[in-house]
Amino acid sequence: MEMKKESAGALDRAVAIEEIKKLGEEDLLFLDRVITERLNLMAQAKSTLLMADFHVGARVCFQGTGGVLKSGVIFRLNKKTASIRTDDGHLWNVSPSFLKKESAQ
Repeated sequence: MEMKKESAGALDRAVAIEEIKKLGEEDLLFLDRVITERLNLMAQAKSTLLMADFHVGARVCFQGTGGVLKSGVIFRLNKKTASIRTDDGHLWNVSPSFLKKESAQ
């Protein structure tokens, strides 16, 4: 059964590619805008879902520049990042996909 799903997906893609080859410049530009909007929406939904795991005041850690482990506290949740004040006083905006919860000490 699973092979049929993969084959159908490959066939759908092949048909889509052939149809795209028939499009003119105006239609391709429109399709580009639609695809870009869809990808942005998907990225925003993923970020929102990841951000739901964190709250202002939570202790977190992440790998900073050069692979150095940084620890700090979230002081603001932005649209796509969390603003972190690290224990050494620096400010970072970090994607929630790079954050790990840290137990309060």
